[in-house]
Amino acid sequence: MFRLTRNLSAIALLTIALLGAPDARAAGCPHAHAAAADASRGDVTHATVCLINAVRRRHGLSTLRLNGQLSSAARGHSSDMVRRRYFAHYTPEGLSPAHRVRSTGYLSGHRQWIVGETLSWWRGQATPAAVVVGWMHSPPHREVLLHPAFRDVGIGVVLGTPLPAGRAGATYTADFGVRF
Repeated sequence: MFRLTRNLSAIALLTIALLGAPDARAAGCPHAHAAAADASRGDVTHATVCLINAVRRRHGLSTLRLNGQLSSAARGHSSDMVRRRYFAHYTPEGLSPAHRVRSTGYLSGHRQWIVGETLSWWRGQATPAAVVVGWMHSPPHREVLLHPAFRDVGIGVVLGTPLPAGRAGATYTADFGVRF
């Protein structure tokens, strides 16, 4: 049994506020500029996927399907980071993104797969547009968003920041995957 795993993950603490995202409006993504605290989880999730897909289309890549299993892994990780006050792709116990994705059943029955993950946390107005623009301005995050093999994505947005505790904002995890 052969497994292809590539950790296309990147950690970037995005503390620089990026102003506006004109391409978010052009992409026609509802709720792209809504703060995570002011919109439903579904609206923020769909806006984030819409923006990622707009970026992928502009680069000649296929769009991604929102996947419930990947979203479950992403939501769980965002929640865990906020609750336990850490910011990393690996949990304090050393569990990887692939381990979290595997636990949802997403990889079941597939011998080859690729998973990737992007993380972000923002104080204050944590909008999907600001997060996606931030990811695109970070080379490791950009590599994950524009990886041509990915077909599925899961988004996990949780209110709160991992550091410092108790701050207003939101923590985003995007888990990407493809199964062969």
